[in-house]
Amino acid sequence: MSQPLTTRPTVAGISIFHFRRPPPLCAFLFVIVLIVATFYTFHHPEASPSLFSPNPHNALRLRRLFLSSGSNATISSYLRALTRRPHLAGTKPSLDTLNYVLNHFQSHGLETHVAEYEALLSYPAHISVTARFSNMTTVEFDLNEPVVYDIPEDDSFSSSQVVRPYHAYSPSGSAQGNVVFVNHGEERDYRALDSIGVSVRNCVVLARKGDSLGRGAIVKIAETKGALGVLIYAENDGGGLGGIERGTVMRGIGDPVSPGWPGVVGGEKLSLEDDRVTRRFPKIPSLPLSLHNAEIILASLGGAKAPVEWRNSGRVGSGQRVGPGRTVINMTYQGEMKMKKINNVIATIRGSEEADRYVILGNHRDAWTYGAVDPNSGTSALLDISRRFSLLLNSGWRPRRTILLCSWDAEEFGMIGSTEWVEENIVNLGASAVAYLNVDCAVQGSGFFAGATPQLDGLLVDALKLVQDPDAAGLTVEETFKSQNNIIQRLSRVDSDFSGFLHHAGIPSIDMYYGADYPVYHTAFDCYDWMIRNADPLFHRHVAMAGIWGLLGIFLADEPLIPFDYTSYAEQLQAHRDALSKLLEGKVSVDPLSVAIQEFSLVAKEASDEAKKLKKQAYSKNDVAAAAKRRELNDRMILAERGFLDSEGIKGKEWFKHLVYGPAAEPESKLGFFPGIADAISMNSSEGMIEHEVWRVARAVQRASKALRGGFT
Repeated sequence: MSQPLTTRPTVAGISIFHFRRPPPLCAFLFVIVLIVATFYTFHHPEASPSLFSPNPHNALRLRRLFLSSGSNATISSYLRALTRRPHLAGTKPSLDTLNYVLNHFQSHGLETHVAEYEALLSYPAHISVTARFSNMTTVEFDLNEPVVYDIPEDDSFSSSQVVRPYHAYSPSGSAQGNVVFVNHGEERDYRALDSIGVSVRNCVVLARKGDSLGRGAIVKIAETKGALGVLIYAENDGGGLGGIERGTVMRGIGDPVSPGWPGVVGGEKLSLEDDRVTRRFPKIPSLPLSLHNAEIILASLGGAKAPVEWRNSGRVGSGQRVGPGRTVINMTYQGEMKMKKINNVIATIRGSEEADRYVILGNHRDAWTYGAVDPNSGTSALLDISRRFSLLLNSGWRPRRTILLCSWDAEEFGMIGSTEWVEENIVNLGASAVAYLNVDCAVQGSGFFAGATPQLDGLLVDALKLVQDPDAAGLTVEETFKSQNNIIQRLSRVDSDFSGFLHHAGIPSIDMYYGADYPVYHTAFDCYDWMIRNADPLFHRHVAMAGIWGLLGIFLADEPLIPFDYTSYAEQLQAHRDALSKLLEGKVSVDPLSVAIQEFSLVAKEASDEAKKLKKQAYSKNDVAAAAKRRELNDRMILAERGFLDSEGIKGKEWFKHLVYGPAAEPESKLGFFPGIADAISMNSSEGMIEHEVWRVARAVQRASKALRGGFT
């Protein structure tokens, strides 16, 4: 445990004093007893059973010890070490973070190995953007970010070490043409331009990144409209610092040259000319642009005034014109596609009774720049969880089920490290994975946010009730979460490492973070100093996140009955059905889905009642029959989520198999669920095609019901 008073130097050389709240008296006395008992057990192993032998009282003591052993100073030191240099995947500095995480796990006595893959990554070689204005003046834009932070004792902010802002997997080439502003670059934005007689054909488009459409989709839509190139800027540019947002424009996730199978070293790789590879990449070049440079271009545009619905949105005023005018952009991107070795680090804590069942905690390690928020706030929390688990292990604890702590590589290029690992282990995951718990950016700011598959809602709330809120004395995270009217979101988005586990393998998942967003996203300012000045100066939020994350792992690994609640899932499916029915307005029947959900609700209630009966005997070691029944029910609850998978996948995105939660094609889709149905509606498919998608979801729900009930028809 850390000392009550810790100090940490700031960039100005001033020490910040942080008084950690002392643990409750009962916890303090427990630790003293634990030390004595551990010493005695070490010298007399035959005489003393584990302090953590399975029973409800010991389970509570274990959780208290886990929470009381959190250390903000320790997490701070982890983050400082991880962010000393930029560590883009596939570069030499990324090996430093690999070794740091590997050595940390091993130093705590955890069984650790590295899973290596080869993947096609993309790096910039030459970038330029030049504008010629109506007065015939020409400006070549500076595409580098300014150096804002100054740390004399450390050269980590040398601009030469930070990769220049670029879009990974953009094709090399040049584009020259008049500029058209396309707002967020969504299909509805192009419809608005059409209504005022503006075409982007043979033009360079300028788009501002919004919340609903990723870079790749912005470029893809612009390509279909006949644009020659795309410039994308973010209005949130680091709080006025001049940050430029890097990112990938590849379509889909995972290694593009091993689509659908793991990119193991020496394994099969497709050629870059293969259609399965080329269709993953845009055909027109794109680059990120700073807000300052974007505003210079916007101010120069002529042509029609912006559509009414765009005005007074962000920085688009009523007088904004969209072009095409006389402003001409000449943009050039030369990139390099390279096969690179990437490395996942996996630490294993073997289960004592159900070693063949796995609870997986994961975070990615690679970053576009320094990665203090994204992702190493999460990495630091994961390292602290491993340290705390090591303390518990040394005190005699063994989880009932196996826990995996995973540090993924190359997430920023398209969730590559985790996707390759899922593809390599898909059969074992399907049979044995209990749940996947993901934290990408542990701390972006204030306020707790989470997404989950519905059977995990209650478990997440239970964990939040046990963790003190880092920003509100005397309140738990659950109390502030509820007071802020926050809700647990659903995981249809594809923006972090949970995607492969849920959307492809059908594994119940949670994704968590502090802070809705942050202004230095994917910029050179996502650094340790920004963290301590803005997001979490005393690392209280990091400690809280590590507490929540680790507790969820303990709950899922230790509870005799896996704490899934499928009645919650049934209620969510009913709500989804109601929203779908309202949207369809009776044009297509949802009766097949209604019948399937009704059956699922009955089966979920049966499973809940069965679990309540078995809980009474949950900690009995001598009741072999009850233990067998628990195991059988646990297996059914694990497999139920797999039922929502469909072997054919979502049309046009067949790798994504989950028919309840997955990516919809259109950002303006009114459904955040049933992606196949959502796509059919958004694409104005025939009623027969929409009905077919409704039937597909109904059959998926029926499969989940059969898995949860068990047996055969």
